[in-house]
Amino acid sequence: DSIKLALYTSSATLGAGSTVYVTTGQSTGTNYSAGGQALTNVTPALSGSTAVCDFADETFSTATVTARGCLLYNTTNSNKALCAIDFGGDKTSTAGDFTVVFPSATATGAIIRLA
Repeated sequence: DSIKLALYTSSATLGAGSTVYVTTGQSTGTNYSAGGQALTNVTPALSGSTAVCDFADETFSTATVTARGCLLYNTTNSNKALCAIDFGGDKTSTAGDFTVVFPSATATGAIIRLA
């Protein structure tokens, strides 16, 4: 499957009830395209008895963009949402790299965990 990461502003209504990719509230800016970018190193694994999924950090190069959060979604499966992430505040890049750093793929740290 192909998993993408899209950036969103504080006007987006993303959360536990988000079921599919939407354009409403999506970030706009230089070197950021609607729909975001494909994630790489989508690596499911076991950490003890917990299934985890790891991704390579995602960088939007030389971007001028502001985002409050992001949505991970499956473009292969009708753009179904995997998870919505709130950054806890606006994050901004001005003609620089905007990077979303994923935590380690452990039972207590991975962004997606099934126990």
